[in-house]
Amino acid sequence: MSSFCVIGSGISGATIANLLNKKHTVDLYDKARGLGGRSSFKRLDKIRGFDHGTQYFSPKTPEFKRFIKKLIEKKILKIWGGNHKFLSNKKKENKTHVKIIGRKGNNDISKYLLKDVRCYFQSELKKINFQNRKWNLTFSNGKIKTYENLILTCPFPQFKNLSKNYIKNSFIKEKIKMDANITVLIEIKKTNLNYSSFLFNDKILGWAGKENSKNRFVSKSDLWTLQSTFNWANKKINHNKTLRKINTKILIDKFFKLTGIRRTKILFSLNHGWKYSSNSKPLKLKSYWNSRLNLGVCADWFNGPRVESGWISAKDLYKKMNI
Repeated sequence: MSSFCVIGSGISGATIANLLNKKHTVDLYDKARGLGGRSSFKRLDKIRGFDHGTQYFSPKTPEFKRFIKKLIEKKILKIWGGNHKFLSNKKKENKTHVKIIGRKGNNDISKYLLKDVRCYFQSELKKINFQNRKWNLTFSNGKIKTYENLILTCPFPQFKNLSKNYIKNSFIKEKIKMDANITVLIEIKKTNLNYSSFLFNDKILGWAGKENSKNRFVSKSDLWTLQSTFNWANKKINHNKTLRKINTKILIDKFFKLTGIRRTKILFSLNHGWKYSSNSKPLKLKSYWNSRLNLGVCADWFNGPRVESGWISAKDLYKKMNI
């Protein structure tokens, strides 16, 4: 029996699993088909694909900057160059803002951290039960697994639903509102538009990133990732599955209008709704550890909306565990 179970393969889960795996046996579970959480990479074919969650990393803290620098030196990550068009008037553009991406996909960080960790995918955790100093975990496929220690890195609403009978700390009663995001992936005919990304000043479409500009593949067509604004997605997300075609058309129409690209045939499109994308309001805690229950929690929603926040939370949890 492995001593630790980690739920979630985003940067929080990957980081804490990597740290624990140096001294202990660790199993990691994720409900998705592959790893990365909201930094996951969606393949169009064997060569081409989309960063359909996190678009890039822009490190702020000295510790995360050193970590990112090491991965650049190891050729895991690289700088995303090109012409990035900043159109938003809601915030000031930072001219020194460096955009870091994975060489193959933005889930490269999780791949690097989890290369020696046993991972199980398409395994959604449905119920937890602490009995006789052990955690009994029930998954969506009906399997029940037992572990001595449990680490949760899932979005706040899912975490709260799983653990509300065990955690008495006041942070679980916080009114955390996680913003949604609706992402549309499209393939269109080749254009002469020489931009790597757009940050729009629009109430519906917030961002568009050209996957070709990341120099991961050669393609006769252009691949774009379109991401809505949080405010629009928050209103639409609960009905996105039934209104997928309508929401997809709205974002695509906005894309052509705002970029000025001549309307062309859509060769491929995919709509993905992120119901729990990020939390913009940091908590007072960076992570949570209960030594009596051997239960830990780390996630980006403790510290803010950035992917870096999840890494900070995981590092903080590992220190608290003191093992």
